[in-house]
Amino acid sequence: MVRAAILHGGGYVGRELIHLLLNHPRASLACVTSRTYAGAPLDTPHPSLRGQHNQHFIDPTELNHTTFDVVFVAAEHGKGAANVKDLLDGGYTGDVIDMSSDFRFSDVDTYESLFKVEHPVPELIRNFSYGQPEIFAPYPTRYIANPGCFSTGMLLSVWPLHLNCTEISASITAITGASGSGIRPKPTTHFPDRDGNVRAYKVLNHQHLFEVSQFLNPGISLAMVPVSGPWTRGIWGTVQLKAPAAKAEIIRWFDEVYGDHDLIRLWPDVLPELRYVVGSPYCDIGWVMRGEHLVIGFALDNMLRGAASQAIQNMNLLMDWPIKTGLVPEA
Repeated sequence: MVRAAILHGGGYVGRELIHLLLNHPRASLACVTSRTYAGAPLDTPHPSLRGQHNQHFIDPTELNHTTFDVVFVAAEHGKGAANVKDLLDGGYTGDVIDMSSDFRFSDVDTYESLFKVEHPVPELIRNFSYGQPEIFAPYPTRYIANPGCFSTGMLLSVWPLHLNCTEISASITAITGASGSGIRPKPTTHFPDRDGNVRAYKVLNHQHLFEVSQFLNPGISLAMVPVSGPWTRGIWGTVQLKAPAAKAEIIRWFDEVYGDHDLIRLWPDVLPELRYVVGSPYCDIGWVMRGEHLVIGFALDNMLRGAASQAIQNMNLLMDWPIKTGLVPEA
């Protein structure tokens, strides 16, 4: 059994990782850290875990770096990198899967411009691989920057176009649930204000747009409108553009890229529905083409495929296990 640790596991992503690791057939949950909940049972911030474990949170300063093989860093943006530095300075030699944005950008200037903070350890960026499993695995390193939630849907949706087109211009609208804003309450995530409302934010300037664009051909232009939706979890979005090829070609492109991938489900001639992916590790991708117009739709659970279950996918790949181990029941 691989021993796994979660750093800063008191938030939503930490909760999902705990659930997945407690039920993983080849990994055990060695420890979970939290400054806020140090000494308290895991079910203190996560009541759904009651009766499923007997562990307590430990303070990060009490971490024994030799007692685990893989670390999931669930710290917020700007603090993930500092946590990784502390791990390495403490002698840790295992695998690292970072959930923050701190190692997703190869260009430090872009990162600092987007997040308005100085990167604490820019020299470590080159050690990390961008962890989109279906696109970039197998990875050249044991350190993984887990992709963002919007980024996952957008990059998977446009990647077949990137491989076959040198120039396209696409408009993206993507709607996310309230859990995407994290466990700390904010005016924009307070449900009485969010319920029954749709609100755009960071229009044309969301960090996940730049996260995706760094991997695409220079001639591929994306414009993104992120939207706050009146539900708790899940992302549903569309990519609209002038069709770059005939319908049969579009189908072939997606089949060639994703036909053999277990955790992507393709929906030709229909846009996927959100309800089919919530609570699952899948990203559903569909498309509709009418004349010269092409609409690609994507749907995923932002807490799972957009965060925790994708991190488990990456652990599975690092360990040379089947990618869906612990995520989908064995046939």
